Amino acid sequence: MSVQESDILKALSTVMDPDLNTDVVKAGMVKNLKVEGGKVSVTIELTTPACPMKEKIKGDAEVALKAVAGLTELKLELTAKTRAGPISKDALLPGVKNVVLVGAGKGGVGKSTLALNLACALAKHGAQVGLLDADFYGPSIPTMTGIKRKPVSRDGKNLDPLEAHGIKVMSIGFLIEADQALIWRGPMLQGALMQLVRDVNWGELDYLVLDLPPGTGDVPLTIAQQVRSSGAVLITTPQDVALADVVRAKQMFDKLHVPVLGIVENMNQFICPHCGKGTHIFDVGGGRRAAEMMDMAFLGDVPLDLKIRQGGDRGIPVVVGHPESEETKAFMAIAGRVAARISQENVLRSAPVVKLAT
Repeated sequence: MSVQESDILKALSTVMDPDLNTDVVKAGMVKNLKVEGGKVSVTIELTTPACPMKEKIKGDAEVALKAVAGLTELKLELTAKTRAGPISKDALLPGVKNVVLVGAGKGGVGKSTLALNLACALAKHGAQVGLLDADFYGPSIPTMTGIKRKPVSRDGKNLDPLEAHGIKVMSIGFLIEADQALIWRGPMLQGALMQLVRDVNWGELDYLVLDLPPGTGDVPLTIAQQVRSSGAVLITTPQDVALADVVRAKQMFDKLHVPVLGIVENMNQFICPHCGKGTHIFDVGGGRRAAEMMDMAFLGDVPLDLKIRQGGDRGIPVVVGHPESEETKAFMAIAGRVAARISQENVLRSAPVVKLAT
């Protein structure tokens, strides 16, 4: 008894991608299907290498396929190809599939720490990633990556991004002296920022993470309006004053029609370096409550831990310096959820519009 391609597709149509809320056949994830008698080889191409449900999808697919009558040999492979968001045809960033904005309603909540570790975590998942430090008033990414070189231009027109920890990096901090203050008004900032977006050889990237300055001022507005992003990640700490500010940031992105991918609660608890116990210094659960209140996804929480601070000061992000730590596991999980939310948004945007008969 030989197996037909239709049998395999019927079996795989029962395998759901929980993040996309559709089966792998409808999602166009079934590739390279070959059937020879009872021998079957097939590839399931995930929408991102950071897919948090990859093991479940693979397991479900194996169970479904092994139940097909007549199947004697199965070769199932999982690959990943990040799908492009709305910026794929944007002249500003032609090789970048998805731009991810990282923002906060106020300073001091760990936005740059999240942006850097998110970028490194996505790279560890297997994605091609860049990080643009758009916080002109406080460019901390040079220190946090440990990069002390200045970028150069091979073609005399565009700058080549610097590289560290598996990601491409650019910051205004690479172009000015460390003790130099940028006393620029809004138009100058906006012009310089768009140059860093437009005149950098980013190459082919799955994700470009933009570390925005805090608040809802000129620079975040310029980025949100001129760069077609796949969505924004908001970060807050648990106390009420920080949560009130993140509400304003959410309102800004809503007005600019930028999808908010979700919220991260930083400094969820302080981990004592001596006894390892946690203490909720800034209250607890505020980020989750804010997500529920504003109908956003809660992407996860990160503790206030000495390793994170030390990594930032030494130029080695915790995701790289302590790969087995609980903090790294938190960032890796957040990266997976961010990638999943981006895939959801991309699927929604690409869905055909059904016109009702009048």
